[in-house]
Amino acid sequence: MRFFLVASMVVLCFLGISEGGSLRKNFYRDSCPQAEEIIKNITQQHVSSRPELPAKLLRLHFHDCFVRFNNEPKWEVLTGRRDGTVSKSSEALINIPSPFQNITQLRQIFASKNLTLHDLVVLSGAHTIGVGHCNLFSRRLFNFTGKGDQDPSLNPTYANFLKTKCQGLSDRTTTVEMDPNSSTNFDGNYYPILLQNKGLFTSDATLLTTKQSKNIVNELVSQNKFFTEFAQSMQRMGAIEILSGSNGEIRRTCSVVN
Repeated sequence: MRFFLVASMVVLCFLGISEGGSLRKNFYRDSCPQAEEIIKNITQQHVSSRPELPAKLLRLHFHDCFVRFNNEPKWEVLTGRRDGTVSKSSEALINIPSPFQNITQLRQIFASKNLTLHDLVVLSGAHTIGVGHCNLFSRRLFNFTGKGDQDPSLNPTYANFLKTKCQGLSDRTTTVEMDPNSSTNFDGNYYPILLQNKGLFTSDATLLTTKQSKNIVNELVSQNKFFTEFAQSMQRMGAIEILSGSNGEIRRTCSVVN
């Protein structure tokens, strides 16, 4: 809770900035010079005691945050973004890739945001941390084609393990590591696991269904390569449909339009 209280205080500090300008480094240097340090310190404090937080905090990349974890990779986040004046869950569902989608559907969504297949495969590597709810992949275990069957592309040993965790198609509460035995470490383990056919979601497994996407997966088995490419793709994703200058607003409460 303290993290969000501090974040709200920083937002109030931002209210003094000018209307002009665009994204840039040190955007809040004059209006709130301690903003980055405050958020960095509080975030690290909470992450150290709650290792599941980094996966959730990755979502904050779309906003004015300055999160730096102890693990690599790191990238420079240009600041100056403003919040939208409309917030609809239905729009979020349309624009956010689904764990049920295949490679064609995912490519279309990424292309609509001017992101490439390479960005798609690289950003999927964020599944190296965090957990997934059973209902997001249980169809692959219990009813893949509607005949009570299992997804043949799923590693059989891994599938049997998942069945010991998930109670059935209706299990909406149980969670499973997206990156087995490494879900709290941001590392390059996602891609070797994927090549063993242990991708948890359909959206993971589908990355192996075309030659082009599978080639990218193989390239990213190198952790250093993944870290470099992930940072670059995150920067490109952070530039999607930004609001700056006089567009949008600075919310007094992050979850509510002013």
